[in-house]
Amino acid sequence: MTTAPLTPPLHHIRVLDLSRVVAGPLCSMMLSDLGATVIKIEAPQQGDDSRLQPPTAGGESHLFLSVNRNKKSVALDVRTPAGLEVFWGLAAKSDVLVENFRPGTTARLGIDYAAVASRCPQLLYCSISGYGQTGPMSQRGGYDPVMQAETGMMSINGFSNGEPLRHPLPITDITTAHYATQAILAALLARQESGQGQHIDLALFDVAVATMLNFNHYYLAAKADPPRLGNEHPTAVPMALIDTSTGPFYLALANDRLFKVLCETVLQRPDIVQDAKFASNPVRVANRDELMSLLRPLFANDTRENWLQRLQEAGLPSGAVRTISENLTSQDVADRNLVAHVPHPTAETVELVNSPVNFSATPVANPVAPPLLGQHTDEVLQDVLGYDQARLDQLRQHQAIR
Repeated sequence: MTTAPLTPPLHHIRVLDLSRVVAGPLCSMMLSDLGATVIKIEAPQQGDDSRLQPPTAGGESHLFLSVNRNKKSVALDVRTPAGLEVFWGLAAKSDVLVENFRPGTTARLGIDYAAVASRCPQLLYCSISGYGQTGPMSQRGGYDPVMQAETGMMSINGFSNGEPLRHPLPITDITTAHYATQAILAALLARQESGQGQHIDLALFDVAVATMLNFNHYYLAAKADPPRLGNEHPTAVPMALIDTSTGPFYLALANDRLFKVLCETVLQRPDIVQDAKFASNPVRVANRDELMSLLRPLFANDTRENWLQRLQEAGLPSGAVRTISENLTSQDVADRNLVAHVPHPTAETVELVNSPVNFSATPVANPVAPPLLGQHTDEVLQDVLGYDQARLDQLRQHQAIR
């Protein structure tokens, strides 16, 4: 008896990706990792805005490479009548559409949810915007650093004696992509019962508020803003950056059991945990400065390597502070197969970070290099819509495709 080859779980799903930059493309890339066929619709003139940001590999932007693996690029101008006709043909044969235009843009183009639902009722339509599809803020553009400022993220990031800091990662974009992917997967399940698509409205602002998680509830419970503590944690001690004789590491002890192991087993200072000022987390928070001034000199007397060996042998959460290069070239990353070398049309080979998802029964898609602008225009229109060369030539004459 032969066993059929395993396929990724979304191998039967087709996605039209009309999004640019980070949040939308990251969402559709996660769907592509799960096996969906993702057709990236790009403006023929310059494509996704993220293609323009250096540094590059083979002329392709690092930002574009980071969120567009496993996709097919179709350079299509939906502002032309001929391009709009192509769009409707692709929409009729797709399961999901992802877009992140400013609200009102898709209506002007004639491809908003109302128009799509009337012609393609099966389609799941995911709109990602700054402040949602409705309300007084809806026409504002959505930018990750602004979201970090408005929702309190910056207020808790940085040292107490310094200014609020923006997180260098586009954290709101990244989190929104995860929420969008989760919502699309749930909507696909719902469609199995109803047979109907639906509209998913995701706002960066809403997601940024949700991402604040326990910091929101710190305020809701205490009616006070949480303090800005740099590398330390407002409600658990010790969670901090620790200096040693050979470099820093991070120590994250969030409960009394772990702190007891630190004092008795690693530091061999049971007197510290026996002190009433440090015996439980609430009192350690209240006496943070005194405790840290006691611990820091102890760690400064030995190497980071020795401390990490002792801490990790004792099962205590801790890790060296690495640079990005140190991490990506580490044995830890190699052991988890997190970086792939894949062929690329202009760079010969590019290194890409793999999907972190691991299934026991179904694989994720093998990584394929992010596409050149319009690389798959002819292939997609021939395979999906059955266009012949004469039709493709005609579309190019009308400047509908590149």
